Amino acid sequence: MVAAHQRLREALHVARDAIENEDEEDPATPARELLLYCHGFCAALSGHHRGEDTGLFPELAARHPALRPTIAKLEQDHSMIEYLLTRFDHAVRSSASRAELARHLEGISAIMESHFRYEERRLLDVLATLDLDAEPRTMFGPL
Repeated sequence: MVAAHQRLREALHVARDAIENEDEEDPATPARELLLYCHGFCAALSGHHRGEDTGLFPELAARHPALRPTIAKLEQDHSMIEYLLTRFDHAVRSSASRAELARHLEGISAIMESHFRYEERRLLDVLATLDLDAEPRTMFGPL
């Protein structure tokens, strides 16, 4: 889980760099690059959450019923993050300003970081003792 979170943080950093290093002389180039970076980052983060929602969380809830309220909160976070990713994707596709794109990424980053820290605090100890037969990609997404 920690490795998946770190790769997602790195993908977010790449997207931020693309916005900060935008070439104002050729406005089409940054839009194409941002579409690529956003698609990659958004797909990775969505895939990570889908893997947790459909693979990891049902397994945890079955084996550790006391974690169900935590899992419900994490799933709620996933839904909120997906909404923010959709809005960011729309902003990228509609050629929003660099400042607007940066604001979208800052919002995503803040929620994502809070979510990751909470998830790690609440689940890492349990995950360390969990014996799963599933492939890590099934549980944490295709990172």
